[in-house]
Amino acid sequence: MPLWKRVKRAAVRAASLTVVVCALGGWAIAPVGEGIDPMVDANPLFPSPTSHALPAAEVIIDAGHGGIDGGTHVGDILEKDINLAISRKLYLILRSHGVRAVLNRTGDYALSDDNRWHRSSRHQRDLSQRGGLPEELDAGIFVSIHVNWSKRSGTRGPIVLHQEEARSALLGNFIQQGLNMQQQSKFLPQAGGPFYVLKKIKIPSVIVETAFMSNAKDREMLTSPRGQTRIAAAIAGGILAYRCVVR
Repeated sequence: MPLWKRVKRAAVRAASLTVVVCALGGWAIAPVGEGIDPMVDANPLFPSPTSHALPAAEVIIDAGHGGIDGGTHVGDILEKDINLAISRKLYLILRSHGVRAVLNRTGDYALSDDNRWHRSSRHQRDLSQRGGLPEELDAGIFVSIHVNWSKRSGTRGPIVLHQEEARSALLGNFIQQGLNMQQQSKFLPQAGGPFYVLKKIKIPSVIVETAFMSNAKDREMLTSPRGQTRIAAAIAGGILAYRCVVR
């Protein structure tokens, strides 16, 4: 059995705590929605899309889609907007815990607009831009935020996709467990082999499908500021737990 599968199996058995405590780091994540204030950093300095300085990063937060690429949608509810809202809240929470996080999109624009030298489609330029940033920043992990969709309206809950690599599988398990507790679901993380960013990026990376826009209950949570904060807190808890294990 590959190492990443053994790690994944062990992590599923071990990552069932409702409170994660890291004595070395001096932080604690209480059950989602309790004892955490994501707005501690009231006036964060979001990285400017026009800045040419490359900040150091422990975590790159990839706000999926943007600009002309709206992602999935229901009426005028667009995935790109939800992804950005959750990503901004995740950034705040991580920064409040002293984690050097970078948000790769801070507004409604396509990353493909920053990549004029790639001679393929706009979609390929966008993926290339997302995949190249981790190497430029020498980052530790890459977390891509998305919203899911299903033809079956009853399908709901979070799904985390990871690389076929031990550290990525461990990160995926911690985030999946946090989201499962937050949403009272029982999904297992999945290997996301065919996804471009998971194949291209060399550092531990995951794609977080936060919930299903096609499900009415999930959609209500995804479009609510409170729901977005709870999702972001659950993801942050998984990232912080991973950082306690992998130093």
